[in-house]
Amino acid sequence: MTALSRTQVNAPGTLGDDRAARARRIGRRRETRAALLFISPWIIGFFVFTAWPIIYSAYLSLTDYDVINDPNYVGFENYEELFRDPDVGLALWNTFFFTVIQVPIYVIVSLALALLLDKAGRASGFFRTAFFLPKMTPPVAVGILLLLLFNGQSGLINEALGWFGIDGPAWTTDPDWVKPGLILMSLWSVGASVIILLAALRNVPQELYDSARVDGANWWQQTRKITVPMISGALFFIFIVNTIAGFQTFTEAYTAYFGSGNTTYSNDAALFYVIYLFRQAFEFLNMGYASALAWLLFVIIMIFTAIQIKVSRRFVYYEGEQR
Repeated sequence: MTALSRTQVNAPGTLGDDRAARARRIGRRRETRAALLFISPWIIGFFVFTAWPIIYSAYLSLTDYDVINDPNYVGFENYEELFRDPDVGLALWNTFFFTVIQVPIYVIVSLALALLLDKAGRASGFFRTAFFLPKMTPPVAVGILLLLLFNGQSGLINEALGWFGIDGPAWTTDPDWVKPGLILMSLWSVGASVIILLAALRNVPQELYDSARVDGANWWQQTRKITVPMISGALFFIFIVNTIAGFQTFTEAYTAYFGSGNTTYSNDAALFYVIYLFRQAFEFLNMGYASALAWLLFVIIMIFTAIQIKVSRRFVYYEGEQR
């Protein structure tokens, strides 16, 4: 090959560029195949254990199905029954009440503990572990612990209130106090959110606090004007995740008030939506009706999540975001 021909091969838009582009395409295809191969267990698991059950539940919601006999198509009768069933309204009310009260308290307590932990210095490692360990407690154990701590006669909570001359309520039997007891008990697992917020606090630039102190800002002003806006992304994440979890509250309440055959009148106060769904599906074998209940819950969660995302655009700050 002459010098001229070698120059022509390597010139832009010539055979040399075509070969290089083809090699890059082949390399990208190989990387794509390798990536798909590595994530194929997740893809298979997603379609088998998530996508297919979702699709099949949509079909079952249009049927009368008791597990034993074949599904019998009934159209939208299950959805019509949702609006006639008084227990659906009760379960929705209990769930809304629990979520609306529990989530803000959960976020505020998480933030308060994270702010304290941020000032702990060398002891922060110990306290991080201490705050997170209760999160590892199985939810069934938490439900049993609720009955022990909030027992109206001999529970530790009422014993502690008695030290201050306060006559504690019947947390587990008085319908007016069942949900407040469950809300307080939910704070047992606040540690995971504390760790997330602590990580966000550690990323707030110290220069902002130094400038604020020079301007005479006190601790509350610094927290309100610097800390909360700078960690608003983490706060929003915790808020939206716990809202979804609140709508799906099940294990602790079911263990405490339904799992052991409890038949006291306080059951109605602890009848959350997922508990009612579970009982329809696995106690009464109304799988079609339970599927319709599940899809109603899905729609409700989607609506609330969309509202939260819409509202967050006004209050959540992301560093480097163009407004």
